[in-house]
Amino acid sequence: MTRQLAIRPRLEVAVPETAMVMAAGLGKRMRPLTATRPKPLVEVAGKPLIDHVFDRLVAAGVKRAVVNVHYLAHMLEAHLEAREGIEVVISDERARLMETGGGLVQARALIGDAPVVVVNSDNLWLDGPIDTIELLASRWDAATMDVLLLVVPLARAHNHGGLGDFVVAADGRITGRRKPGRVAPFVYTGIQILHPRVIVDAPEGPFSLNLFWSRAIAAGRAYAQVHQGSWFDVGTPAAIPRTEALLAYG
Repeated sequence: MTRQLAIRPRLEVAVPETAMVMAAGLGKRMRPLTATRPKPLVEVAGKPLIDHVFDRLVAAGVKRAVVNVHYLAHMLEAHLEAREGIEVVISDERARLMETGGGLVQARALIGDAPVVVVNSDNLWLDGPIDTIELLASRWDAATMDVLLLVVPLARAHNHGGLGDFVVAADGRITGRRKPGRVAPFVYTGIQILHPRVIVDAPEGPFSLNLFWSRAIAAGRAYAQVHQGSWFDVGTPAAIPRTEALLAYG
């Protein structure tokens, strides 16, 4: 059963007009389902993962989405051609998979100079009392922040098997896990607002977005907003029926 987006109170906030949707990964952990399709087109609860993401972007008022593509890019492009209610721009990584940081560098001219929503295309989340992207936008402060990550408590990270990613201070500033192997109380959801001014002095070729986060953390300009709804790590085939069961129950 496909869940319908609930009508929730709207916040009077300026949501970023542009999103960067990360959709170029190989989806190795989702094999064999990704043998014949890119991971963003794997279906959960009756529709592809990337459609869940786009539904949320449109509901929040995002006007334009830059989508990077690599693996089976033609399938993803064909699927997105039918998308309505939002402009879709392709950042083509067919020649070389650039990872998350390199993908941002390659798409830099497409995303513009204003703060941008950056979201992984394999995310699946349910809003809390208000729209999640609007909540993130209401917390955003360009004067003090370079990145604002949406995080969820480790105990509420459905299907997630890791040790957590971040420690969040009382004022919202984040730091990484203090020691290797130690548990961190919050998990990054794959949703953030990022200011393009951080996309500087980047290495050549593929690299992780963690480089920009580390700089922002060191400068005291990396913050977190705790997610108020549900979030699902849909990284493997086994996670799909578990996620669908939780969605049906909720």
